[in-house]
Amino acid sequence: MPAIAHEFWIAPEKYQVEIGDKVTADFVNGENFGGGVLAWFDNRVDMAAAALGAELMPIEGRLGDVPAITVTPETAGLLVIVSEAAPSSLTYRAPEKFEAFVTHKDLNADLDAQTYPFKEAYSRHAKALVQVGNSEGQDRALGMKTEFVALENPYTDDMSDGLDLLLLYQGAPRTDAQIEVFQKSPEGDVEITLYQSDQSGRVTIPVRAGHRYLVDSVVLRRPAPETLERVSTPKTVQWETLWAALTFAIPD
Repeated sequence: MPAIAHEFWIAPEKYQVEIGDKVTADFVNGENFGGGVLAWFDNRVDMAAAALGAELMPIEGRLGDVPAITVTPETAGLLVIVSEAAPSSLTYRAPEKFEAFVTHKDLNADLDAQTYPFKEAYSRHAKALVQVGNSEGQDRALGMKTEFVALENPYTDDMSDGLDLLLLYQGAPRTDAQIEVFQKSPEGDVEITLYQSDQSGRVTIPVRAGHRYLVDSVVLRRPAPETLERVSTPKTVQWETLWAALTFAIPD
């Protein structure tokens, strides 16, 4: 994570494919819905899978693969690609960057009591929706530490009143959380809008035909013991962030 507030997402080459077509998707790290492609490394991926209906298919990449993900769905439906990254850490040496990050992501932290330097552990929990064939089907919760669930199918349902999403943390609705939406036009222009989940963890995102979307939300918490076991110099880790991301497209 070379800079603060860098998102991580799964970027399918195509969001609409036919049955039997190969679906490829990159791991991307960056800002404003643009960034650098990351290769597959086993020690960086805790879990990767593709869900199609009731079936959940593990994805096993190969060292250095770019694109990181390749799957070939044999039936029509809504293909849900998910990945959880292993925890990593970064160091904050002065207040400015951490305070800017906390403010930008609308997170709850006692900034006056914070001492420096310290480490933050972070992990990524990404999902992408791809239409296969007629794409009749629905997204569902897949057990990630934090995740978005699309309550409507963006490829087959009426999107005139927006797309309804549910934000989960540890399997429960995450209420009153900031949700950042990156909308990319066919020309590549990006518009960023902030929303807030309601008391049931839901939010409705206005969407436009022909556009691609990245939806992002961050949990800030004190580090969990299982996280500290997996990062270097755990005694210096004072905070942990869990990043949820969802990517999808709206057909023309």
